[in-house]
Amino acid sequence: MARGYLDRAGDVPVEFYLFDIPVSHTPAFSTKLLTPRYWPTWLGLGALWLVAQLPYRLQMGLGRGLGKLMGRLGRERRHVASVNLALCLPELSAAQRRSLLRRHLEAVGMAVVETAMSWWTPTKRLPPVQLEGLEHVTAALQQGRGAILLIGHFTCMELYARFLAPHMPLHVTYRQSKNALYEFLLYRAHRHHAPPPIPHTDLRAMFRALKRNEVLWYSPDQNYAGKHSAFVAFFGIPASTITATTRIAASSGAPVIPIQARRLPGNAGYHIVLQAPLADFPSNDTVHDAARVLRLIEAQVRRYPEQYLWVHRRFKTRPAGEEPVY
Repeated sequence: MARGYLDRAGDVPVEFYLFDIPVSHTPAFSTKLLTPRYWPTWLGLGALWLVAQLPYRLQMGLGRGLGKLMGRLGRERRHVASVNLALCLPELSAAQRRSLLRRHLEAVGMAVVETAMSWWTPTKRLPPVQLEGLEHVTAALQQGRGAILLIGHFTCMELYARFLAPHMPLHVTYRQSKNALYEFLLYRAHRHHAPPPIPHTDLRAMFRALKRNEVLWYSPDQNYAGKHSAFVAFFGIPASTITATTRIAASSGAPVIPIQARRLPGNAGYHIVLQAPLADFPSNDTVHDAARVLRLIEAQVRRYPEQYLWVHRRFKTRPAGEEPVY
């Protein structure tokens, strides 16, 4: 039994269920994952497993070093981040943006290590975290309609979810990987600490989780050009943005709880604040709601800009007639 979430399977033997989700729906191990195609993935993840066992100060030092290496070798992502910073923070001087870019790339390297920590570091050895606002989730779940935790794509996201998982039945939404081994290990790692993660396109699974009065971790701030999208200003720039936040909140009745979180300086750990649910949300205007969400995320990015995921092509999809920015 896992914190009481496995006791609803009825007459079906409980071992065939994982947090109310049939195990057949989860990525399964197969011998093809042992073929040479996946050896580099095994090697890389094996190295990260070892890093996850190290002391926190050493982990962060390795992460910063990895970020510097990525900055030198990953020219494409460095270019994307540089363009994003120039577009979004034009008030900074060129020297200030170069300094911010260096710090951001170090944060990305630390994020790789933090992902390994979130998967494999034992709970008793995790770094310190200051948690505030859990009462907002408790109050939301007392209403019986679940809760939606709203956060932008910050570099510490994986570790934030690990910190929150012991306090609530938290489903992380994620972008599925084409690498079958990574997909399998991601699922396996998450299910040790929380209910299974949900692919970001699986709205049915999200609605089912909220109907069971569980919590959905949702991040609607990346480039999206699907059916439910609109161009919404992000740092004053039209950004193709998913509008499904309104649909999920309206259909489920779940309150939307913003999260403000950051990695503290000096290896002091992390600070996570769950804020009061958004008032008068959703409205009957999906674009207005998406703009409201992006304004919240933008305000958080401005507080700790080096910790936002600038290496993502946020402005990849352009309005008709506008030139590509990357």
